[in-house]
Amino acid sequence: MTRRTSRKVCLALSVILLAACNGGSAQDQTATSDGGEGSVERLGLFSTLPIYWGEGGDIASMLEGAGEHGWVRGALEEEGELVPLDTLEADALDGLKRVVLAQPRPLAPSENVAFDAWLRDGGQALIFADPMLTQHSDFPLGDPRRPHDMVVISPILSHWGLRLLFDEERSAGVRAVTESGIEFPVDLAGRFEAREGSADTECSISTRGLIADCRVGEGRVLLVADAALLDDHFEEPARGKALGAFLDRAFAD
Repeated sequence: MTRRTSRKVCLALSVILLAACNGGSAQDQTATSDGGEGSVERLGLFSTLPIYWGEGGDIASMLEGAGEHGWVRGALEEEGELVPLDTLEADALDGLKRVVLAQPRPLAPSENVAFDAWLRDGGQALIFADPMLTQHSDFPLGDPRRPHDMVVISPILSHWGLRLLFDEERSAGVRAVTESGIEFPVDLAGRFEAREGSADTECSISTRGLIADCRVGEGRVLLVADAALLDDHFEEPARGKALGAFLDRAFAD
């Protein structure tokens, strides 16, 4: 049994027991996320990919809970209550222990500072940064709802001692690779290279450069130089297993 499965089972059992003892429903017992008894862990999501809301559909129906979402959101919600983030400013990160960045938009200077400080204080992050996104979108180029085709987070990567490059020698087309013990799909993936970073940051980069694992002060960030894994158009057991493996590694206690 994986750590994620074990935690989910334990949480479910605790909710049922609390509901029985207090005479309330399971929904009542998990409604809060303030770290109190019976609360669920929260996972921040900062992304331009249509993971939380999906692409298309009526926003009103989504807000009412009637909209459908893909397998990626379901997999992330196994980690706890998913919290969509519009910003990485300090007030948005306050109270969160774990955050997933999936093909994020460029960060404002203040967001770079806030996110770096949050990590150094013990935060944990999983980042999918794709220099050449291949996922299909129904929205045309220039539409703000379209996922960002190229990730641009160079300032904070440089601060951590990393450089993200697009590997022109890698051919187009989805293919499975195994890196750092995880098998996952890539398509026109990038690669990380080491450069001089801040003194209290230490990164290890996988053989092909697809994965970087960094200790940033008291925190940790796991980075993947591709986002093909998160394509909701392809719901496959292997993809769910790979995403689970990345989450387990990024958020290991």
